[in-house]
Amino acid sequence: MAPGFFNHYKPFHSKLIPPRQVDVWLPEKPSKKRSMRYPVIYMHDGQNLFDPKTAFIGVDWGIHETLDRLAKENRVRPALVVGVWSATARGREYGPGKAILKYATKEERGLFLKHFGKPISDDYLKFIVKELKPFIDSKYPTLPDQANTFIMGSSFGGLISLYALCEYPDVFRGAGCLSTHWPAARGAMIPYLAMSLPEPEKHRVYFDFGTEAMDAQYEPYQQKMDEVMRLRGYREGISWLTKKFPGEEHSERAWRKRVHIPLEFLLKDVI
Repeated sequence: MAPGFFNHYKPFHSKLIPPRQVDVWLPEKPSKKRSMRYPVIYMHDGQNLFDPKTAFIGVDWGIHETLDRLAKENRVRPALVVGVWSATARGREYGPGKAILKYATKEERGLFLKHFGKPISDDYLKFIVKELKPFIDSKYPTLPDQANTFIMGSSFGGLISLYALCEYPDVFRGAGCLSTHWPAARGAMIPYLAMSLPEPEKHRVYFDFGTEAMDAQYEPYQQKMDEVMRLRGYREGISWLTKKFPGEEHSERAWRKRVHIPLEFLLKDVI
């Protein structure tokens, strides 16, 4: 039996973006008799997190099982996970609008717009911050402050997590970015981040990448990004971490194997 307690909102309606399913997982069923309150991790591509039946390749991240194990081993504080399912407009919602529209070349911007359409990532993030987060904080025993609020995703989900950290630094403390899809608009996100990263003292960023399939493209971009992190005052192993996984591919199968690493890094020392 799966650990913890689930709630499924199908659909969760928004005034900003199309409705979609939202899954909420807690380490235990809420009770008025318990005083425990939890940090919150907002995660993209929610259909891939908990159930192999809905996951893209029939392999889910097992995020709840991993968090349950880490908490029992006293390696992290128990946390609540909000899984936001992606929509058919995934590229438009996860493509960081200001980075693409301002920092991509005219040619690369045109290719992105032709393939995905105009980014609506600002509306997607506003949905999370202005609609979804207040709902979660009102219904569940959360620690709603910035110090206990995180956001995580893979591939394009890594890009939108970084974008969220920069656009809402007073809402999110940390971003977990697995196999970040830097090649979108030829790395336009990197100069945006060089200008927009929040102060390292109050934030935490995790990056990783494999070396196979789509991930084989990422290392040169990640090296540039690592230099940006240093220049912006982030300290490796403290406020920022980059990990390379030789032989690993771009898939839920790979992310499931290593998701404990960003979870431990982001949730260490939460109050």
